[in-house]
Amino acid sequence: MTAALELRGVAKTYPPPTTVTALSDVDLTVTAGETVAVTGASGAGKSTLLSILGTLERPTAGTVRIAGTDTSTMSDPQLSAVRAWHIGFVFQQFFLLDHLTVLDNVATGLVYRGMPAAARREHATRALERVGLAGRMRHRPAQLSGGERQRVAIARAVAGRPAVLLADEPTGNLDTANGREIVRLLASLGDTTVVLITHNAAVAGAMGRQIRLEDGRIVDDSGGAA
Repeated sequence: MTAALELRGVAKTYPPPTTVTALSDVDLTVTAGETVAVTGASGAGKSTLLSILGTLERPTAGTVRIAGTDTSTMSDPQLSAVRAWHIGFVFQQFFLLDHLTVLDNVATGLVYRGMPAAARREHATRALERVGLAGRMRHRPAQLSGGERQRVAIARAVAGRPAVLLADEPTGNLDTANGREIVRLLASLGDTTVVLITHNAAVAGAMGRQIRLEDGRIVDDSGGAA
């Protein structure tokens, strides 16, 4: 199987005045198309792991590979390009712009790809159809339910067809029914690799693989060898 994400010997220590070791000697391989839930108590290192997988933070030590490419020597502009073309992000907060329509909220996520406006809107339309919001494109975020707004955020993340989708507590602001729908959607994205953080056992169980962190280390991995 092709590796979508690889960590080897990854550590992350935040410097003084409050020195914190968030990750310690983490080895992890996520293959293309896997759906992975990362669990653990608050402070276990989950958010740091997701940030490093998404190249939002650099590790203190170790190697991060995206689709086989070592990112350790990349410049910040090169890492920005990796994020723009290969990685989509979904967060607990929806981060939608209230003054824009649903369609334009999704289309703005493609600005950094340098696409013409018409192409951005075409990609956004297809993404919204994919998440079941074809009838809501002209609405504004305030006119949507929480579950619909999270669907818009997911559409924005997948509009450019990224190989990897990283989600940080994507159901945290939703009721149980809407949360189930979002999990079902994330688990059905076909060949997109999904890695999500959750405190919810039901959400974790809906993913194909579960990883548990404790004190910055992987202590359990249902997918076998890291």
